[in-house]
Amino acid sequence: MNLWERVRNWCSAPPQPVNLKRGVMGEKAAKKFLRSKGLKFLTANFRSRRGEIDLVFRDVDCLVFVEVKTRSSEDWTRPAAAVDARKRRLLSQTALDYLKLLRFPPARLRFDVVEVLVHDDKVSEIRHLPNSFPLSAPYRYA
Repeated sequence: MNLWERVRNWCSAPPQPVNLKRGVMGEKAAKKFLRSKGLKFLTANFRSRRGEIDLVFRDVDCLVFVEVKTRSSEDWTRPAAAVDARKRRLLSQTALDYLKLLRFPPARLRFDVVEVLVHDDKVSEIRHLPNSFPLSAPYRYA
């Protein structure tokens, strides 16, 4: 191994776990898919102290908060089933944190789930589930 290869190996980041690689691939595919449907991309991976929202889009006068679920198989359950009551509550709280940063704009909001199926390290199917759930109680946004 020559000096250049040793330096490159030393400087390179450790390999990402397969599930993280798959998640990044799914988010990129979901972003491209939703943009092709006419939604305007605003941000990715918005984080607050309460959680993270994968993608945020605008659809005319509506802010769309998107949770992307990427799976290699549906043998046990659909990917969207992972968005349980706890996850919906955290997404609702994080969305309110995002709206607070924008000084609570007069906009409608909705929560979408995008299921991305991957086979042999390639996206095989994308399913967009618009308006998958409402803002969790007791939260409101008018």
